Amino acid sequence: MALHPFVTTAVKAARNAGNAIMRGYTRPDLIRVQKKGHKDFVTDIDRLSEETIIHTLQTAYPNHCFLSEEAGKLGLSSDYQWIIDPLDGTVNFIHGFPHFCVSIALSYRGRIEHAVIYDPVRDDLFTASRGEGAQRSNRRIRASGRHLMEDCLIGTGTPSPAEPEWHESYYQSYHAISKECLAIRRSGSSALDLVYVAAGILDGYWKLGLKIWDLAAASLIIREAGGLISDFQGSEDYFKQGHVVAANPKFFKPFLKKIQPFFHSAKGSAYHEQHTGHDT
Repeated sequence: MALHPFVTTAVKAARNAGNAIMRGYTRPDLIRVQKKGHKDFVTDIDRLSEETIIHTLQTAYPNHCFLSEEAGKLGLSSDYQWIIDPLDGTVNFIHGFPHFCVSIALSYRGRIEHAVIYDPVRDDLFTASRGEGAQRSNRRIRASGRHLMEDCLIGTGTPSPAEPEWHESYYQSYHAISKECLAIRRSGSSALDLVYVAAGILDGYWKLGLKIWDLAAASLIIREAGGLISDFQGSEDYFKQGHVVAANPKFFKPFLKKIQPFFHSAKGSAYHEQHTGHDT
């Protein structure tokens, strides 16, 4: 299946960034790390990846604007906005843990239309365009069909240190789910874990405090693969909330029902003006 030209360009940008990331990954002694906040880091490779992506996209689409984790908003106002996480899983990258990715999404008038997530360690490429399905390395993918909690492998991520009010509720939910599900995996790259739901590798995923660059590409890929994603109230307002539940369609309702009692009033901010965030 032919990729949309926007996706083809985004794939080129993601692969170029992936090459830069892997050069740094093979020489960890040369990586320069800066602390942005408590347990929140950025490296020179994050910034190099971001510059590489924006240069590639801006060369092809000079009138588009950008929202990226490190640079924030760039470019003049446009109906087209590229939403970029140049290195999702920075802590993993710093420590040599091989689970991180590049995430690129294109929104048109506020709606995500195209998505690319690239894992440079495995050369694993996930793409989607609205209404056209989702692919993993050019093969169609679908969310799994497992529905019994005891059979389901579930992903998660711990809350940001910036949201200490949710730590107790999160660990209560973790304890409750871990007693019933097959197993829980906490891998440290939200975008990559979310597309694993799309690919049927994980059956579900939940996390608090995500930012739009964590969610933009992955949310479209999940939906195009037949999966479901919502906030903890079951609404599609997850970009504003930043708290996310995703699962295959058979498992989604019981999974959400299991999580909801712990987060009755969960309010977050995935997409607010200061664009501060925590990416493990």
